[in-house]
Amino acid sequence: MKRIKLTVAYDGTNYAGYQVQPNGNTIQAEVEAVLARMHSRAVKVVASGRTDARVHARGQVLHFDTHLSMPVDRFVKALNAMLPDDILVQAAEEVDASFHARYGAKRKEYRYFFRGDADPFRRHHAVTVTYTLDHERMRHALRLLVGTHDFTSFSVTKAEVEDRVRTIYEAELVEAGDEMYFRFVGSGFLYNQVRIMVGTLLEVGRGKYEPADVSRMLASKDRRSAGITAPPHGLYLWNVNYEKVD
Repeated sequence: MKRIKLTVAYDGTNYAGYQVQPNGNTIQAEVEAVLARMHSRAVKVVASGRTDARVHARGQVLHFDTHLSMPVDRFVKALNAMLPDDILVQAAEEVDASFHARYGAKRKEYRYFFRGDADPFRRHHAVTVTYTLDHERMRHALRLLVGTHDFTSFSVTKAEVEDRVRTIYEAELVEAGDEMYFRFVGSGFLYNQVRIMVGTLLEVGRGKYEPADVSRMLASKDRRSAGITAPPHGLYLWNVNYEKVD
């Protein structure tokens, strides 16, 4: 047996999320179905983390164990030949048996794309914001999110984990042509954390909150103190890094 690490991109528009579930097609189900055909048996795939319905990925990481003797680079071609066009395996490599796509991740990067004017070709991939935003106010608020904090206020009330302390290493607002995006790099993120942070930042940008209110929200450890949850389709899991953080 050998362990294979895959780097996968997908358009989440037509999926009920990454993880297999009773109702609705998922990214995991599609990948495992193809691997089952290749192996003539069920193959379990482990991901770096779940993404919700309509959330996308540029650099999701998966691993699975295989007894097939085919060269590793052949997995890319074989999988892509059978996967739907909205899922693409970008790379495959053999890794040590101790590698774990979820528990071995040291840093994750998410990006959230939004734009000021409607574009029918981007309607599933960037959120249209119809109100005026003050970028400097949002950048000020972003700086307050960097560091190690208890992000209870920026996670769903009934989170699956007890420990809600996470570290954000980088947070910035980037202007990219007709679009803008928030970029977050962190040790890990709670369920809906990025979308709640984005919803709050957008409300800071339109003047509903002051930038300094972000510090108050963090201290309160109360979901009701933070802003709305931004829509899912602007969010991308951009990169997962397994190198040790200094």
